[in-house]
Amino acid sequence: MRFVHETLCQRVVFAPGSAAEAVHDEVGSSRVMLIGTRLDVPAVLRWDEVVMHVPVAVAERARAAAAARQVEVIVSVGGGSATGLAKAVALTTGLPVVAVPTTYAGSEATNVWGLTANGRKTTGTDPRVLPRTVVYDATLTATLPTELAVASGLNALAHCVDSLWAPRADPINAALAGEGIRALMAALPDDREQMFYGTYLAAVAFASAGSGLHHKICHVLGGMFGLPHAQTHAVVLPHVLALNAPGAGGRITLDELQDLRRRVDAPRALRDYGFEEDQIPAAVEAILPVVPDNNPVPVNAGNLKQLLHDAWEGTR
Repeated sequence: MRFVHETLCQRVVFAPGSAAEAVHDEVGSSRVMLIGTRLDVPAVLRWDEVVMHVPVAVAERARAAAAARQVEVIVSVGGGSATGLAKAVALTTGLPVVAVPTTYAGSEATNVWGLTANGRKTTGTDPRVLPRTVVYDATLTATLPTELAVASGLNALAHCVDSLWAPRADPINAALAGEGIRALMAALPDDREQMFYGTYLAAVAFASAGSGLHHKICHVLGGMFGLPHAQTHAVVLPHVLALNAPGAGGRITLDELQDLRRRVDAPRALRDYGFEEDQIPAAVEAILPVVPDNNPVPVNAGNLKQLLHDAWEGTR
């Protein structure tokens, strides 16, 4: 038992049916920038330009607007793209963020930021981007289509699974990830409150453990080829688990994941989301340099190319 574990400091509020009131309690009379879906919260700036993978140009426009309106706190309401934009503004301004998720992206519980420019997604960690408070209100997911709930929930599950072999994996992260796996697999796709519970555990484990092979692959695919975030994670996860199964510690098996995917009719193939077969070599070239050194199975051009081809084709 020799390891170093870091726990991030954050306030988490579960407020079913009362997100607006909970947010008001957190921000008081501060000058609010509201990013994403409208919520009944007074704001000096309402910002609805939210783009997947947070292009740098969008972040710069949001930062300029926040400065011009003398914003004091950012409230993000929406999925990972809304949270990601709030983080991008916080990264350079130091403004506190109150995150109100409406999907299971999990970004709200991490200090990870991501920005995309020239077809390449850059990620990093910074304490300034960790939301000061997260408000979970499952009623806000009422209009989330089942298909997207499934993809987003599998994205949350990927945070758990990747945490089992990520660069800073440790027994505490494994315990959080194990409970997150249990909650998410039982709740998908309809128990939205339990989904938020599992999502939070998954994100806390991921924030501490870091990005493993799965996330390195998906960040490249999203940044280079503009693939949708949640669906990409949902498609790629079983293929990474098939490769890395010895590192999962028995907390989830490939058969269990495949059974879940059949039950919820999960996204199956990257080609369904615009990824072309002839793009695989470029993806392999971009992924190989960022493969974590401690991945439980050696990764080379051959097995990575096969993994991506299987994910493109939708091979079981």
